[in-house]
Parts: sequence; structure tokens; C-alpha cells
Amino acid sequence: MHIHILGICGTFMGSLAQLARARGMQVTGCDANVYPPMSDQLAAAGIEIVQGFDPAQLNPAPDLVVVGNAMSRGNPVVEALLNSTIPYVSGPQFLREQLLDERWVLAVAGTHGKTTTSSMLAWILDVAGMAPGYLIGGVPQNFGVSARLGDSPFFVVEADEYDSAFFDKRSKFVHYRARTCVLNNLEFDHADIFPDLAAIERQFHHLVRTVPSQGRLIYPAGDPAISRVLAQGCWSEQMPLGSAEGFTANLLTPDGGEFEVCMRGESCGVVRWGQTGLHNVSNALAAIAAAHHVGVTPVVAVQALATFAGVKRRLEKLAEIRGVSIYDDFAHHPTAIATTLQGMRNKVGQSRLIALIEPRSNTMRMGVHGEALPDAVGQADQVYWFQPEGVDWALESLVRDPGREKVRSQLDTLVDELATQLQAGDHLVIMSNGGFGGIHRKLIKAMEQQ
Repeated sequence: MHIHILGICGTFMGSLAQLARARGMQVTGCDANVYPPMSDQLAAAGIEIVQGFDPAQLNPAPDLVVVGNAMSRGNPVVEALLNSTIPYVSGPQFLREQLLDERWVLAVAGTHGKTTTSSMLAWILDVAGMAPGYLIGGVPQNFGVSARLGDSPFFVVEADEYDSAFFDKRSKFVHYRARTCVLNNLEFDHADIFPDLAAIERQFHHLVRTVPSQGRLIYPAGDPAISRVLAQGCWSEQMPLGSAEGFTANLLTPDGGEFEVCMRGESCGVVRWGQTGLHNVSNALAAIAAAHHVGVTPVVAVQALATFAGVKRRLEKLAEIRGVSIYDDFAHHPTAIATTLQGMRNKVGQSRLIALIEPRSNTMRMGVHGEALPDAVGQADQVYWFQPEGVDWALESLVRDPGREKVRSQLDTLVDELATQLQAGDHLVIMSNGGFGGIHRKLIKAMEQQ
């Protein structure tokens, strides 16, 4: 079977391509921006990529075209596809029908922490000898790739609420038919497709409706948005986290580097790991609870997390140069920014903490979170806001303390400024959900040359 994927270099579609290739399918694809790390993963899998959207790539016709949700009407190859008789499906539908059939799906949904929790869960199952398949919107450091088929009935999927395709406006996660479902948290995001939080809650309830009665929903007790979702109807087993009925955590260090895990008040052991932040403690509880649903004892899960290596671009330490620690983080929402910086503050104590933030997500570029962003960086000693091209609101509106916060719009000038001003003992966290113009590499190179 020959499948051709439109928009193949996105994290989800690229991972999907690798899974299809591992199933023995002939896989090709196209995209406008072919760049690492996904292009490297696809090349290693023997997947041919066409640069651009020339309709000629559909001749000879593949057996099936899988359409990424970044593709829209008016795109030349999309119009050629619609004018042809070639069958086509969305990525999530293809995943369900071709790769998840008869598997026990463990889905991780929520506004924050999906990638990290999915990675923790896949690692716990792997350590427990369950050899799970997975598709994750990032690269777990323990595995080195964003997707694999696995050798067991279990499959972990990061379950995104974004829409499936231009012709299927349902959230991706309704396709997966999860048996174990984690709802990490729920806040307003994706303002480009959702008008308000209530609209997102409606999609999450559609997800809840797909979980079977013998399935299980795992969620933090007391999250108001999730409570509203469940109040619309729930027909599955429930496990609230942070309550006497489920799993709880007792912090042993302020930064979350050590914590005791308890189930219904009974100690299951202590996690000692290299992760930081209370958000990661919450992610860990969710992963432990999800693994428990498929038979992994909490003791084994706790032991597995001790060797969890994190996820690329989730507070990933890139380098330490001249005593300056440089981190890359994917945070693109005020809550994620705030929790990441709070975790770093607890870790580094009184050392100088610098945040460099590019508001790149569709929601951030629209200025929707403008009022919340200034408070989100409260733990940083110095803040650099980067004004990207195409953002039609001035980031100067975020600045409350001109001595502490700066707005910059020229990448190379910013690199020179940082390379000169960073001092031994500083911790710089670079936050963007995109490539940020390669600033990480440029800054490291500039500091090495000084």
C-alpha cells in the first residue's frame, strides 16, 4: 500500500509516517518546510519527501492520501487531490483505522503536559516489560524517536484537541477510542479555532463519550474545567488524582526532585529523578495511575521514573558554557511558562534566572494571553521578549519593569547582547514552540568563540 502524506514534517504527521513505514507500507510525503529533527527521522526511515506542494506529486496516484491539519483549501496539491478520485483521510483517522485496530490505547489529553506525561507513561510500560507502541508530540530522551509500533497490545498516544483536517473539524482525540484516558488539565488555548473555553470543554466531553464503561478516566481532583466536562456525563471508571481515592504525592524537596508516591494513603516508594517542577510531579502521578490501569504496580512505576530522562525541548539543558547554563523549553502558554520558571527557581535558588520568550503559537500571536503573560514571568530576574515578524501587537505592552524586561526584534543583535551580558552562574531558559531562528545554536556558538 502506497500512502502519500501532505504536511509530513509536522511532529504528528512525521511520527505517523514512521509508524506506517514500520508496518511495511510505502510512504512518501511533502511539506513546505523540510527541516531537522523530523526530516532526519524521516530520512533514516527511508521515507521520500517532496519539497513544496506541486500537484505533479500525485502522479502516479498513491493508494491513499493522508492530509495533515496544516493543509487548507487553495493549496495546489489539495485542490488537485479534491479534483481527483484518490481516496483521502485525516491523520488521526488513518492512525485509528490502520495502526490502532485491536490495541489498548492509553491516551493523554490536556492543555499542558501531554508530551511529558505520554513519555513518562511509555517509559514506565517499557521498563515493566510491556514493549508499548507510542506516538508522542516530542522526542522522549529514553527512546530517541517520537514514535514506534511496539510489540504488545498497548499503545500510548498524545491526544491533541486540535482539529483533525480542513474537512474534519473534530478534535484529533475523538478518533483514538482510548480505553485508558488521562485528562491532565484544561485551560483556554488554540484561540485560532476555539472561541472560548466552553467550546474546548465540549470537545473534551466528546472524548469522554468515547471511553468505554470498562475504561478509566484519570484526572486531577478539583480542576474546575474538567469538573464541568465530567458533569456533562461520564460512563467510565474514574480515578481523581490528589485525593484519598487515588494517587497523591508528598514533596520531599521544594523543586519536585524527590517525592513520595502514595496510593489510597499507602506509600508506594520515593521518586528521585532529574526532573523539576510541581507540574512534573503531577504528570508523574497521572502516568503512574495510567500504567496501573494496565497492570503495572506503582512500585515498578516509581522505580521506572527514577531513570526517566525527560523530553527534548522540555526544559532540555543544551549546554553549559563559561558557567552559563542554557535550556530549551517548548512552553507557549502563560501557565506553562509560569510553572517552568517556578520549577527552575526552586532548582537554582538565588542564581540569576533569565527568560527569553518568543510568542509564536497561533494563540500567542493573536495576543489572547497578553494580560496573563507579565505575571507568568514573575520568577525570572531578567526577561527578554522577542517580537517575531507578523505579530501585529507590540510586545512593549507586556513590559512592567523596563529595568528588568526588554523587547528585541533583531535575532543576531540579541545573540550578541546575550553572549556579552550572560555571566557565570546564570541560567537562561529559551521558550518557543518553534525553531526561534536557530537562536540556540547561534548563541552557543557566539559564547564558545568569546
